[in-house]
Amino acid sequence: MKRPFSTAVLLLASVMAWGKVTLPDIVSDNMVLQQQTQARLWGWAEPQTEITVHTSWNEKTYLTRTDEKGRWFATVDTPAASYEPQTISISDGETVQLNNVLIGEVWFCSGQSNMEMPLAGFDNCPIAGANETIAAAGQWKGIRMATVEKNGQLKPVDRCTGSWKTSTPENAPRFSATAFHFAMMMNRVLNVPIGIIHCSWGGSMVEGWLPREIVSQYPDIDLARDIRKDAPHDWWHCLSPILMYNGMLKPLQQYTIKGFLWYQGESNVGRHSTYAERLRTMAELWRKEWGLGELPFYFVEIAPYGSAEGTASALLREAQFKAQSLIPNSAMISTNDLVEPYEACNIHPKDKKHVGERLAYQALSKTYHVGGIEADSPSFLSMEIKDNAAILSFSHADNGFNRMNGMTGFEMAGEDRVFHPAEAELTGRNQIKVTCKEVDRPVAVRYAFRDFLPGNVANLRGLPLIPFRTDSWEK
Repeated sequence: MKRPFSTAVLLLASVMAWGKVTLPDIVSDNMVLQQQTQARLWGWAEPQTEITVHTSWNEKTYLTRTDEKGRWFATVDTPAASYEPQTISISDGETVQLNNVLIGEVWFCSGQSNMEMPLAGFDNCPIAGANETIAAAGQWKGIRMATVEKNGQLKPVDRCTGSWKTSTPENAPRFSATAFHFAMMMNRVLNVPIGIIHCSWGGSMVEGWLPREIVSQYPDIDLARDIRKDAPHDWWHCLSPILMYNGMLKPLQQYTIKGFLWYQGESNVGRHSTYAERLRTMAELWRKEWGLGELPFYFVEIAPYGSAEGTASALLREAQFKAQSLIPNSAMISTNDLVEPYEACNIHPKDKKHVGERLAYQALSKTYHVGGIEADSPSFLSMEIKDNAAILSFSHADNGFNRMNGMTGFEMAGEDRVFHPAEAELTGRNQIKVTCKEVDRPVAVRYAFRDFLPGNVANLRGLPLIPFRTDSWEK
């Protein structure tokens, strides 16, 4: 026979449910707040209760009040960045104190497994230089990272797990390698604390980071199917739309940030025709829901992977390059040169140091306006056919390239649309001449336009030529 709960037990449960102020995981000790702005804080307490927020840096107290559901929001004025630890006291009559808070620059890093990939690496997939990076992690006193735990939800939720961690050898193995190398370069150049909110899930498609009301308009996505019931173990998340948006992204949108970093695309290979538009939709939505204006959106081209004959991932990379022109205040970094030959069958290449640093170059140059830094890779501009040669011109190559001959990765086709390996050499200051013995009348040129075809051409700062094609053929 079941015993009814007593009134005293119910009253005790009610008190325990509220008690003192509760906070989301992301509002925790060791956090970094965006400098020189009105940074947002939030949490829960008894409904219709006055909440005080006191900040140590200006000894100012802010007043707010919970709504009928017990939610409260506050904005606090933040000063210029500093390494001096601060405290924040939040009270509804009983005080919660946040310690070791820094003021600096905060970036939101998201995507799938190559963003998720920690310094410790994945099974049989290492991170280059990881042991040294982890051993020296304690020297980066101004870097903090919050790693959001995977939480797929069919409907939006207001909480997720993932609190701020300081940079130590004990914590660093779980840090996103790409995000940490970004943070290190940013900290070295700006000399301010850097906060990283890392929110990614390996295998996720871009549609996983969008809400139901948008994804429901996509004819190729079936929201009626619950893939979790059809797929074994945890693999359901790889092909599931909306889950990451609901369970991981939505709960963080109150946190004040400076910009977004995105490393994703492998799971959208084969869906290249929709990718650029959907990435634009995602960037626009995130900006709108954060409500902080046209935040910068810097993203990573997926690395070479797969067959030297296929072009499926090359088409996805082409869509990523196109997305730059669709998304204001955005830029893509190329990774065509950051793979070893043996990594053709490894979708998780080991070099995340240069990925993070190239993202930092974009942010430093375009967001923080640090002069002298080159951020953009050379990209194809135009082609002119002269006799049996193609003369190619490029953007972001004003001072030429890293070599005058010995260029690899080029292919040429005639009217038969059959591509052959081609020879390329510098002609003039920033043009490349391409010829092919098998093609008498050139029609099209491609560079590194296969699933796995790393090239060796870069500009004078070592930024690689972005893969391209001059044709629009289906194959």
